[in-house]
Amino acid sequence: MRVILMGPPGAGKGTQAKVIAAHFDVPPISTGDIFRANVKDETPLGVKAKRYLDAGDYVPDEVTNLMVRDRIDEADAVDGFLLDGYPRTLAQVEELDKMLGETGHSVDAVVVLTVDDEELVQRLLNRAHVEGRVDDTEEVLRHRQDVFNEQTEPLISVYEDRGLLHRIEGVGSVETVSSRVFDELDRVQSETADSE
Repeated sequence: MRVILMGPPGAGKGTQAKVIAAHFDVPPISTGDIFRANVKDETPLGVKAKRYLDAGDYVPDEVTNLMVRDRIDEADAVDGFLLDGYPRTLAQVEELDKMLGETGHSVDAVVVLTVDDEELVQRLLNRAHVEGRVDDTEEVLRHRQDVFNEQTEPLISVYEDRGLLHRIEGVGSVETVSSRVFDELDRVQSETADSE
């Protein structure tokens, strides 16, 4: 199973990524984790990425793409993976298609956790309060939501056109949301098995 997990800040993506990956026995692959591992190990890509991260800039696509390629080529990801935080741009969608195409694979499903904007802002304000994140003002959080919606809409359209998109309501307990995702992906998995 090769799954991409998307969702706005506060939708519970990080939590669900671990649960979903464990359910399907595939590694959860987060670009944040990849960056941290490469920086910590001082790999050539990590050294490059660190310069951008230290400056507060986005790591360029070519560096991110190479890191993702290296990670999905590792033994534990041969039979599948769950990608969290990648792709983020249309160029990255094309690059991922190329990477997977070289091994005769493709993305099986793209799950988007959907949560009402007001609910998301309240969740994030609560988290900011609990964790003492004074910079996470309502204005900043709303801006982040807008940026997410603007940046991911083209990706969502691409995957929707390919018939791979699955919108899952992200409101409820972790178990409730996970159950919705499992139901949808189990169906995809059985359809994929039937067509082989």
